[in-house]
Amino acid sequence: MTLQALLQTGADDAIAIAAPGRAPLDYRGLRALVAATTASLNAAGIGRNDRVAIVLPNGPEMATCFVACACAVGSAPLNPAYRADEFEFYLDDLQAKALIVEQGSQSPAVEAARKLGVQVIELVVADGAAAGQFTFSDLPAAPCGSGGPAQAEDVAMVLHTSGTTSKPKRVPLSGGNLVASAGQIAATLQFTPQDIGLNIMPLFHIHGLLAGLLAPLSAGSQVFCTPGFNALRFFKWMDEARPSWYTAVPTMHLAIASRGKHNADVLARHPLRFVRSSSAAMPPQLIGQIETMFKAPLIESYGMTEAAHQMASNPLPPLERKRGSVGRAGGPEIGIRGEDGGLLGAGEVGEVVIRGPSVTAGYENNPKANAEAFIDGWFRTGDQGMLDAEGYLSITGRLKEIINRGGEKVSPREIDEIMLDHMSVAQVIVFGAPHKRLGEEVAAMVVLHDGHDCSERELQQFVARRVAAYKVPKKILFVDELPKGATGKLQRIGLAQRIGLGFGSYVAGEL
Repeated sequence: MTLQALLQTGADDAIAIAAPGRAPLDYRGLRALVAATTASLNAAGIGRNDRVAIVLPNGPEMATCFVACACAVGSAPLNPAYRADEFEFYLDDLQAKALIVEQGSQSPAVEAARKLGVQVIELVVADGAAAGQFTFSDLPAAPCGSGGPAQAEDVAMVLHTSGTTSKPKRVPLSGGNLVASAGQIAATLQFTPQDIGLNIMPLFHIHGLLAGLLAPLSAGSQVFCTPGFNALRFFKWMDEARPSWYTAVPTMHLAIASRGKHNADVLARHPLRFVRSSSAAMPPQLIGQIETMFKAPLIESYGMTEAAHQMASNPLPPLERKRGSVGRAGGPEIGIRGEDGGLLGAGEVGEVVIRGPSVTAGYENNPKANAEAFIDGWFRTGDQGMLDAEGYLSITGRLKEIINRGGEKVSPREIDEIMLDHMSVAQVIVFGAPHKRLGEEVAAMVVLHDGHDCSERELQQFVARRVAAYKVPKKILFVDELPKGATGKLQRIGLAQRIGLGFGSYVAGEL
């Protein structure tokens, strides 16, 4: 199935895209916008598989522009917060044929595009236009060798890996990959045309683009597009959108939970069918808090860019949701690979591997990375985990995040969850810091609850009562806010280096 076919489910007069303070856009209008965008890009000489970068603020136009471009060309949504040198790198790496920005944009992406000779296309929103409705500024005509709607095998989207440990890798996802993933997410969450999703996720990231946007559109549902996450405005948006669900990362859920008691009236007016979490591990304590607050099940899922987002998900009631598990296969087939390369049985810990129609065919122009990532038809996720007898997957750690303390392996997630049980701890991230003799030592950053006080020694003793001594953080830093990536995701890899934390000769002086 193509992306254009995916958009045919919604009834003509059903709302597809809504936004705060705007008239909504129905499916008839969305389909017309897709056709008009394809024609405009083709007339400018931009066709199937050509790369078009999109740098727009979160909101309805970002949503519809991505959908329309993915139906015609190789869309490449980029984080609007990038600096000039970052835009230059990504535009060059993509070999972008065009860059789409809002009319009058002062983004450094424009300067980077002109420096590289990339065509700049301005997106124009007329006064009073429906949410997501746009046109392009006048474009010079040029011949197009591969026009028309994109096919299932064409590249619909290109994203980059996070690049926390190496140069970012290009991940091409075909229309078929996106359709397969959107359909599986919609099936897992049992979307219907009556559902309304409150999208607070950034739309330059696979989580928001697939779970927040394409999956509900594939079921004819409505997507209410906000300008981006804002905990202070979340409950006001709930009143306007009247949503039946939302998806977010754990740090967003935490911020929402902290304001729930002040918005009990909003929660009572707009009961949710479910809440979803993905992109990072959700602490069990927070799951309980969210479910109590919304009186709805929280569905934790597991995804990554290379799989077009969802790989596993806990099911909706009445099926069992297992806390500490990311659920059952929710798209690709899942296996656990042992160190000898063979697949392991239930209860055995190894590397999580996947294969299926939503998985990318491979990184672009990177044979070394593909040789390392793909083996015997399986894609190696880099995550460590195990499947139980009922097929539920538990992630025990990121292989690159596992702390190797003199040969003793420590899962940072295990220590995260223990420390969160302390009454004074609001947020925590455990990570490995360089150690001259051991290679790595366990460290942690902690945010305390307002009005609470706690010493490093007290926390260390608390952890020591639950785990072996070698797992106790040697250094605990108390901070006002944990460092996060662009999508709100906590990043352990490289954290010690970024803050200059080490043991022994790695930094000046002993810690």
